[in-house]
Formats: sequence, C-alpha cells, structure tokens
Amino acid sequence: MKRPLVKKPRQKTRSSKPTAELLFEIGIEELPFEFVASALTALRESADRVFQDARLSFESVKTYGTPRRLVLVVNDLLAHQTAVVKETMGPSRTVAFDQAGQPTKAAMGFAAGQGVAVENLEIRETPKGEYLFVVKRDAGRATATLLPELLPQLVEKISFPKAMKWNETGLRFARPVRWIAAIFGGKVVPVQIAGIRAGNRTYGHRVMGGGKPITVRDFKTYNQGLERQGVILDPERRRTTIQKQIDRLCVKAGVELNADDALLDQAVYTTEWPCAVLGNFKPEYLAVPQEVLITSMKQHQGFFSVRDKKSGELAPHFIAIANNEPKNMSLIRTGNQRVLAARLADAKFFFDEDRKMTLEERGKKLSGVTFHHKLGTMAYKQERVKKLAGFMAGHLYPGQDELRQVCDRAASLSKADLLTGIVGEFPELQGIMGGEYALHDGESRAVAQAIREQYLPKAIEGELPRTLAGQILSLADRLDSISAFFHVGIVPTGSEDPFALRRHATAIVRIVLEGNLRINLRTCIDHAMDIVAKDGFKGVSGLEREGRLRITEFIFERVRYYSRVVHTLRDDVIESVLKPAHDKAIDLVDLVQKMKVLEVVTKKPEFDSLIVGFKRAHRLVEKEQWTPEPVDEARFQDAAESALHKAVGNERGRIEASVKAGEYSQALDALVGLKPAVDAFFEAVMVNAEDKAIRSNRLSLLKEVDELFMSFADFSQIVIQGR
Repeated sequence: MKRPLVKKPRQKTRSSKPTAELLFEIGIEELPFEFVASALTALRESADRVFQDARLSFESVKTYGTPRRLVLVVNDLLAHQTAVVKETMGPSRTVAFDQAGQPTKAAMGFAAGQGVAVENLEIRETPKGEYLFVVKRDAGRATATLLPELLPQLVEKISFPKAMKWNETGLRFARPVRWIAAIFGGKVVPVQIAGIRAGNRTYGHRVMGGGKPITVRDFKTYNQGLERQGVILDPERRRTTIQKQIDRLCVKAGVELNADDALLDQAVYTTEWPCAVLGNFKPEYLAVPQEVLITSMKQHQGFFSVRDKKSGELAPHFIAIANNEPKNMSLIRTGNQRVLAARLADAKFFFDEDRKMTLEERGKKLSGVTFHHKLGTMAYKQERVKKLAGFMAGHLYPGQDELRQVCDRAASLSKADLLTGIVGEFPELQGIMGGEYALHDGESRAVAQAIREQYLPKAIEGELPRTLAGQILSLADRLDSISAFFHVGIVPTGSEDPFALRRHATAIVRIVLEGNLRINLRTCIDHAMDIVAKDGFKGVSGLEREGRLRITEFIFERVRYYSRVVHTLRDDVIESVLKPAHDKAIDLVDLVQKMKVLEVVTKKPEFDSLIVGFKRAHRLVEKEQWTPEPVDEARFQDAAESALHKAVGNERGRIEASVKAGEYSQALDALVGLKPAVDAFFEAVMVNAEDKAIRSNRLSLLKEVDELFMSFADFSQIVIQGR
C-alpha cells in the first residue's frame, strides 16, 4: 500500500449557503392554559438541540402558541447538512503490516470494522509513531429529506404534566392532535405525526374563523391568514393587548386593577383573540371578606378584581377576558355577571354559615381530620404546634408573658378553619379565614393576625409574617412538620418532596434571617423532636441523634442557598462557618453575619498566605490526630517557637471575647495578626524533629494555633483564591 501524497489545501472562498424558512404547527384541541408556555419552551429547546445535532445551522428559532396550536418557526435553516470529515485511528504500522509489507489480520480487521477496503487505509505520522487511519467524508443530506425524521422527534420531546395516548399510534399528548402544518422553503414536508399527514393548511379561531381552512406558503402568509380569522399568534402581543384593554376599562370606570401576573398568564394562554369586558356584581357582596371575593373571581371564573381609586377598597366590578369579539358585548357581560353572581352567592352562604360556630368549637372536631396516617390527626398536629410555639416565644423573649399567651391562644385555634365551608371551597384561604373568624369570635387582633400569618410565606419569595407572634406560629408549624416527617422516616429524596418540606425549611431560614430573630434553632429542633416522640408515633428506631443532625443539615442546605443567592457569598466561606456549627447552638443571624465578615477578610492581601500557614498546621495535627497537651516552654529550641506561643496566648483572650460579643471583624483582625509568627515558626523549625519530646511539644503548639482558628470557623474549608 502506497503512502498517500500530502496535498496542499485549496484556498476556500466565501459563499453563502442556501437556507430556507421552516414553519411547523401542531394543531390541537384546547390545551389547559398552564401547559402552553412550558410546551413552547420545550419545543424551542428541543428544536435548537435537534437541528444542531443534525448539523443544520440556522439564524433563529422562535415559538408561538395559543390554546389550539403550538408553532415553531426556524429562520434561515440550512438547506443541506454541513459536510464533515471523520477520522478514526487504527493499529500502528508495525502491527498492521508484516516484514514483507503485507497487511496483517489487525489491518484487515480494522478495515472491515470501518467498512472500507484495506487499500483505502491511510498511514499517518503521529507523536506515537506511524498509525493507520480511516478518513470518511460525509457530504450530508438535503434538509428536506431529513425533516420527516426530525419533526416527529420534536413532538415526542414535548412533555406535559398530564398526557395520554389518543389513538393507535401511541403518541402521548395532553390533548388530541387535529392537524399538522409543515412547510420548508414553501413546500410541504412529507411527514406523518400521530397518524396525521402534514399539509399546508391551518385553521383560525374556532368561532371567528368559521371553520374555513387557511392555505399558507410561509410564516408571513400564515400569520396574516390567522389574524384575518381571529387569531393573535404571538403570546406577547396578546399580553400587551389585554393589558391595554384593562387599562382603558379601569380609567373609564375610575378603578384600579388588582395586579395578578398569574391571572394575566391565564388570560394570555386561554385566548386567541382576547377582548376585555367590565362587569358588575351586587354591592351587598362586599360584606364578604375581600379575599373570598377575589379568590372566587379568580379561581372559579378567571376574572380580575378591581379597587376604587379613591378609597382603595374592593369595588363591585370585575374584568373578564373573553376569547371572542362579538358585536354585542352586553351578552358576554350579562352572562359573566350571572355566573359570578351564583358563585358569590355561594361564597356569602358559606361565610354566613361558618360564623354560626366559633373556631374553638370547630377545633374540637379536628380529631376526626387526619394529618397523616403515620402522624395521627390535625388535633395532634395543632397541639404540638401550640407546645412548640409557646416554647419558642419563651426562648426568644423570656418573661414576656403577653407574647407567649398570644402565641398559645393563636396556636390552639390555628387549624380550626380547615373545617369551615369557605376553606373547604378555597383551600388557599386557610389561615386568612381563621383570622377573620377569630375576630368575629371576639379574639384579640394580635391572635387573629397570628392565625392569619401562620402559612406565610406561601411561596419561596412570598410575603413574610409581619408580627412577632405570626413569625413564631409559622416557625413552629413548619418545624413541627419537618420534625414529624423526619421522625417517621419520610424525608425528601431527589426531586421527591410530597409534603413540601424543603419549602418549609426555606421559609424557616427566611423568617429567622429577614426577621432578625436571635433564636437557637438547635434547642428548637430538639424540643420539636421531643414533642413528636412523646405523641407516641412510631419513629425510625435507633436514629434519634442522627435524625436531629439530619434536620440540622436539611435546614443548613437552605441556609447555603440563601447565603449564596441573597448575599452572594462564596461556597467555601459558607461551608467554613456551617461545618463546625452542627453540634453547637444555631443562631442563623449570627452565622450569616460571621460569613459576611469572613468573606471581607479573605480579600485582604495577607489572607492567602495566612491560610497556607494555617492549613499546614491543621494538616499536621489532623494527620497525627493530635490531642491537646500542655505546651512546655522549657522544650523550645528556637525563638520562633516562643514567639508563636506568646502570640497565641496574647490573642486568645481577645479573640474569644470578640467572638462572644459578635465583634467578628476584631476577631479576624487578631487572627490575621498571627501571620508573622506562624510564618516565622515554619521557616525556623522542623515540626517532625527526631527528639520525640520536642516533636510532641511542637505539635501541641500547632494544636493551639489550630484550635484558636477553629474557634471562629473551619478555615480548612477555605479555598485559596490567588492574587
């Protein structure tokens, strides 16, 4: 076999490769509004990935959607795959050919495995010597021939919270697929998806379009045709349209909108041609708490509520977003008013009936409501929260009997509203209605407000309880839930967290840190677990201490996230403070303050070299597993030993006092001040001296240094950043 000649590469000339537009539409039965945005995101991301993997470049990928269609538009999609050259290295030349120059079994096997003749193998020089290579040139295929293979992949990659098989093809989708439009470069892509053959036709608004098909050639004619038949394709255009219509109605009626982004999203993704209409309801319904009215309008009908501009009170009006533009809007208005009137009448009925029984009377029936089959009833849960809230109030502010009494009373009524008609109809109003009914029953405003705030924050970044009693009640409720579920072995794993324990832990961290509550969570965790254990529920045997540590680490994981995201602290700084804190008093406010100060000090020029010295000392005593022994000054052989011992002794009291007082900057300044003595020690002496007594004394001295640093934080976790 001859060595191939080395040819000089040709000079490449710039040329524009042919591209075309791809329009792909999946026509479906109306999707639930919650599904549309995530489906469009999945479609866009999968298209980007699939086309890149197929060596098809493009200018942009855009998605559009309504309840009846998911649309993908790829601009300037390459009309032909990019050609590639694939090289595969085989055996060395000495192994591939015998002394006579004939190919061996190794060469023939390599050629056969690559699907080429032995004569087509190339010999190339490599840093390891001469080796066989197979060079395959893949010119690629035309995009038009690839799309029938690629487009079904895009559909299959769209996932929904709920999906099912709609026909014999086995495709899982949230709703039945009714038509497919696929056009590349003005021509129909011959693809079949879900048993439906793609074409160049789409359909407009179900009512305004009249059911007539629209023939399209490209995205421009597609978009124009849809708009003529009552479809605003772009969700952002629909959002802007809705917002402008609402603003006009509010100005005309002299009201202002109760802004609700989630409700606006619902309006955007439930309509194709949105049309806002202002309706009214009887003012007598305003006697019902506004949260009930707002929730009823939102949850049952998807209506926006409004407030009077002057008074700020809820106004007897609503704004509905119709998916149509009829000539006579009064019909839409009247229909919506009639439906809402029935809903509000139900809400008023529940509200009136609920007030016929006090919360205290309802609370007696909680023994019939299951909290969890392993953790008994809501009556048990409420009693545990009461005990824990009282303990936490006394722990936070000893001697403030009034606060403890408020927490005790609020906790004893906290879960009673779960048995009311309103909360049964609108579970999201739990706590809110409890506070409302508590006021009706004659409870103090402090008690009512604590009950109202017990479930705050309701989302990761949601509103926090404003009152101290509300903060304590929320903390007690969440800490009890975490302790109870950990006690019976129900712990979040991976993405599984059915009882939202991670959200509870995040709420605990936010309430404590943002409320600046100086509370020892270690004591509270211990007390919460003791209360659960005394209830007699069977826990995971032999894991009591481990369970407490797991809860601590579970909460610390949320502290890490909060410190990293909110305070932008470094991971190593966070870990250096948290690692030694597991078995100590846990004051989250104090811990985060220590992290902030430590991060500032790590930016000082002398800090990195100080950490190098500390880590050297730490590794030595850790390797030897050295236990503290008194340092004998008589065994010092170098002035550097005496200087380090004296420096440690001089600074220890200052550092301990500063740490105790929370003056962390002063404590760290003192530690940084030890740098010259530490550096001089390691330059002057060898720790592992031949004399065992000298060696032991030096290790004990380094142990003193190590313990002094570790009294502030675990500096071994700090990563040297470099300058």
